[in-house]
Amino acid sequence: MAGAKPGVHVVQLRPIIVPECLIKGNKFIKWDESSAIGVPVTLKVDPNGYILFWKDQNKEMESLDMSLIRDTRTGKYAKVPKEGKLKDTCMIGQSDVPVEDKTVTVAYGSEMTGISFINFVCSSRDTAKLWCDELLLYAYNLLAANCNVLTFLEKAHTKITHVLDVNGRIPVKNIVKMFATHRDDKRRVEKALESINIQTGKHETIDPNTFSFDMFFHFYRQLVGRTEVDKVFDESGAKKKPILTVNQFWQFLNREQRDPRLNEILYPHCTPAMAQEYISKYETKVGMAERGNVTQEGFLKFLMGEENNVVAPELLDLSQEMTHPLAHYFINSSHNTYLTGHQLTGRSSTEMYRQVLLSGCRCIELDCWDGRNNDEEPIITHGYTMCTEIYFKEVIEAIAESAFKTSEYPVILSFENHCSPKQQAKMASHCRNIFGDLLLTECLDSYPLELGEGLPPPCAMMRKIIVKNKKKHFHHNKAQRERVSKQNSTTKYEEGEEKEQRRRNSSLSPENSVESPDQDTTNEFIGPVEEESDTDHSEYDSDEEEGVKSERDGKIAKYIEEKGTAGREAEAGLEMSELVNYIQPVHFHSFDTSEKKQKSYEISSFVETQATSLLKENPVDFVNYNKRQLSRIYPRGTRVDSSNFLPQGIFEYNNRSGYVLKPDFMRRHDRRFDPFAESTVDGIVAGTVYVKVISGQMLSDKKINTYVEVDMYGLPTDTVRKKYKTKTIMNNGINPVYDEDPFIFKKVVLPNLAVIRLAVYEENGKMLGHRVLTVQGLRPGYRHIPLRNEFNLPLNLQTLFVHICVKDFVPDDMELLAAALINPIAYLSELDRHTKQLAIFDELDEGSNDEGEKEEVVKSNGNASSPTKVVTNSSPIKKEPTAKRFSGGDHQQVSTKISINSDGSTGREGVTIHQMTSINSENGLQFKCKLNDPSIIEPTSIEKLKTLKPYLKITAKRDKELEALNRKNEKARQNLKEIHELQEERLMISQVKAKDTMEKSHAKSVKKALRRGTSVDEAETNNRLQYGKLVQEHNYKHKELKQTQGEIFVDMCKDQFKAELDIHLKYHTPIYDTLRMLLDINHKNHVEQIIETFEMDSDELKKEMETRSKLEMKRLAKTIKDKNELSRTKRESQSKHIKMVVNEIEKLKEILNSKQEELTPILGRVRQELEREKDEMRKCLQEQYEEKCRRLTEQFRDVGFAKESENTPL
Repeated sequence: MAGAKPGVHVVQLRPIIVPECLIKGNKFIKWDESSAIGVPVTLKVDPNGYILFWKDQNKEMESLDMSLIRDTRTGKYAKVPKEGKLKDTCMIGQSDVPVEDKTVTVAYGSEMTGISFINFVCSSRDTAKLWCDELLLYAYNLLAANCNVLTFLEKAHTKITHVLDVNGRIPVKNIVKMFATHRDDKRRVEKALESINIQTGKHETIDPNTFSFDMFFHFYRQLVGRTEVDKVFDESGAKKKPILTVNQFWQFLNREQRDPRLNEILYPHCTPAMAQEYISKYETKVGMAERGNVTQEGFLKFLMGEENNVVAPELLDLSQEMTHPLAHYFINSSHNTYLTGHQLTGRSSTEMYRQVLLSGCRCIELDCWDGRNNDEEPIITHGYTMCTEIYFKEVIEAIAESAFKTSEYPVILSFENHCSPKQQAKMASHCRNIFGDLLLTECLDSYPLELGEGLPPPCAMMRKIIVKNKKKHFHHNKAQRERVSKQNSTTKYEEGEEKEQRRRNSSLSPENSVESPDQDTTNEFIGPVEEESDTDHSEYDSDEEEGVKSERDGKIAKYIEEKGTAGREAEAGLEMSELVNYIQPVHFHSFDTSEKKQKSYEISSFVETQATSLLKENPVDFVNYNKRQLSRIYPRGTRVDSSNFLPQGIFEYNNRSGYVLKPDFMRRHDRRFDPFAESTVDGIVAGTVYVKVISGQMLSDKKINTYVEVDMYGLPTDTVRKKYKTKTIMNNGINPVYDEDPFIFKKVVLPNLAVIRLAVYEENGKMLGHRVLTVQGLRPGYRHIPLRNEFNLPLNLQTLFVHICVKDFVPDDMELLAAALINPIAYLSELDRHTKQLAIFDELDEGSNDEGEKEEVVKSNGNASSPTKVVTNSSPIKKEPTAKRFSGGDHQQVSTKISINSDGSTGREGVTIHQMTSINSENGLQFKCKLNDPSIIEPTSIEKLKTLKPYLKITAKRDKELEALNRKNEKARQNLKEIHELQEERLMISQVKAKDTMEKSHAKSVKKALRRGTSVDEAETNNRLQYGKLVQEHNYKHKELKQTQGEIFVDMCKDQFKAELDIHLKYHTPIYDTLRMLLDINHKNHVEQIIETFEMDSDELKKEMETRSKLEMKRLAKTIKDKNELSRTKRESQSKHIKMVVNEIEKLKEILNSKQEELTPILGRVRQELEREKDEMRKCLQEQYEEKCRRLTEQFRDVGFAKESENTPL
């Protein structure tokens, strides 16, 4: 693997140093877009530059993480409050100074596309400029953006201790809120706080002066546990005592944390003195550092400290030479820069140009169209889509203000120009007036635009803006130039107006825009003569064009769709042409044509599909083409999202300059490089990378399920995607421990161009964070990797703990040799130990051989003189080496058989030494037939198929519908119960009223009988009869109501059962269709697997028999001295060998046919089982439905509704 550079780079990056005036703070008036009036605040920065925070007059505090600041502006580009009360409250300080000059506008956000603004107005221009410049430096400080996990913890502690309540204390709820939102996780945070003696009541607060970082770190350790680090600690020598001595710690540093690729002279090994320095720095337990011991907490702090950053600071610094031609660099580029979202319906924004430039992009795109308003100002938008429009002039102003804030290296403006000549002239005027001296309009004296001359280097064009736009050239006589000039001023203008009118009237659908492609698009697809009329190659004549036309018609529509609007550009205007020099776009013809022309200043843009095709067909030519000149690859027109995160990791290096130097074999003309090479590239040592994902910390404040994917991108042979994924850890976003086996990238052919991407996902596929790291810049050992969001912005506490191992690639068959060369003493000691252990087998073998030989001699000859004759007349039999004789586990030694021929001579009947089980054991093949394995015809069970993703997906969809139905049914039952209860209540009320009325009537009748003197007993008897009838009537109504309600409830339940059955039946066929599909695929794979096994067995058999044939040839050459006899014997042996190979292959084929015949009915039975299960399942579902209905009807037949509605299971 490529190692370090020849020299040691001295890092020029500097940490954040906050001036005293910013720490003490200044008085400002704060306002934002939602403010009605300005709020006086005291604005401060903490001493480490972690946060920007402010306190208002009510002592309420707010803060802003410095890493979230995307830009700061003052003066012309600062935001100004609207007229009225807001602006009046912001008028402080010198009245003659415009309010914008005293304003600091802070743009912030965790996404490029979602920027918010907050404004601070101070009393002077100098104060505003100081704060504006300093905050931007802090926000884009590379050391701060790539800081260690311990620094992120310090930042969190700083925010906690600086953003206080009105009483100047820390609300405990702020700490809990920072780490968790789920109830269970909040309890974990509270327990961790209680472990450091902090009360966790709802209104509890902490004195910030007593809440030290050591206390905060102890709380963090209690929260996340870090048992996996303790395990590493124990394995490093702390098994007996919970400490590591300085010697053990020093050995750990050299064994685990050192990069083996580093030169040992330039980068010497760690010494005990250095180890002691680290202990003194990180060990906080009293007395431990002085004794040279480190505890678990000190060890953890060290692993989280700056010495263990996964990226070395020298890689972040400007460590590459910037003196090479522009074509020798990868350039950080943007496509459709103006869009904030979807490529077809997204919103265009001037702010995107600022954010993209601030992020380090050095090549941005401007899609220019004629403006539609009366002012005829050109606009920027995505043509033939529903994207919004922005003014070209505002974009140019934004570029001028932001182009060189974070990188002073040249910016390339890639124009896709669809404007008329008139509006192109206005565009050129805006570029000249707004950019001024920043615009590179003339060629540099040292780098003329001549054939064979290279492009200027980035360092020669510092703080320069380069225009890439079509250029108009004239190589004709005077009359022709006049005619072209006139045409430019009239015809082309009219043509441009017509095109613009067509664009306005055309449909927005891509189909309509493809049906009538203009000539530019067609020409670009074929490879026409570009606008510059080259004299070194001829144009197509009309006959050739007619011949080509019929062949290309079928391809044009697809190509136009992929190419988008890039092929529909208008002709270049004279004014815009004058701005173009070192980057002149032309249509691509061929690599040979470009080689002949030797024009390094020409650039061709390729849609990704065309570039891929060219790369497949001419990989070496494409590389050589880019050694001389630039090319630009842009997404196809049908790609509507932005999902390529890889450049973010690559271009963060080299001081985020936007330029990354290519490896020398991609720059030097005497080197040849094939991107599809699988063998080692000359001068580059291939590497091996091991990545073990151990755990994650603070991945989310929610209680979620997470997993980690590890991918590698680089050359096609180095790219590994969607292969390595950890297990999913359930319900733990705070400290999931994966502890997977290492993911091994065995051979990385070109580490210089390879990157590793570690991404953390929720179980549903949502990305929580990721990190892209170059393989060449990886630091091996135990590392904490702070994660980034999709815009490559730090996520603060989200971290992965991994173990990385990087080393030079060694083929498997050379590993023992490599180990012997690395540590010859250890290798020889191990070899000597093995030899001693095998000595006992030598002694036993020699004794058994002697006895066996004596027995054979006696049996074959019967007298003592025979041995001499046998030995002299037959070829000598050499004893096999011990290592070979005992190399196999179940080899059996067979005594050599010697026979006497009829002529009295002796010959070898056969030698089958160390025979293994094979398909033809009589041939002594050391080959085990895999086709004979009984498990090869074992079918995959249906239960196992049901664990596959397609089946689980469709059953999950069914279960989701059932769950929704159950919720709906439960709600319906509850509503019905309430209605029934209301009916009963109303009935009871009416019956009580009827009873009361009857009782009053009875009382009156008794009184009336008394007054009349009639019989009271008779009246009371009548009353009792009437009352009995009323009660009987009431009971009947109650029973009738319950019966009615019961019937309604039963009907509703049956409807619900039927709906549930319908869902099951709805998914029944799709589920079993899915199983059948999986079964068919599995069976097809099973058959293919048997065939592959047969082919593997055949190859292995052929190799073994070929090896045996070669050994036999060597044996014959040593044994037979006569040349003719040797030649004849060899021919016989070869013929025998061929026949044997054919026979063995035929036997393998017989086994294959037998296995296939056995497999067919087995697979058929599995299919039958599946069909039977399908039918049984449908029948079972119907029976379950009928049984539930039957049981429900029986339960409600003779019982009341109220009782059953409460007890009946549904």
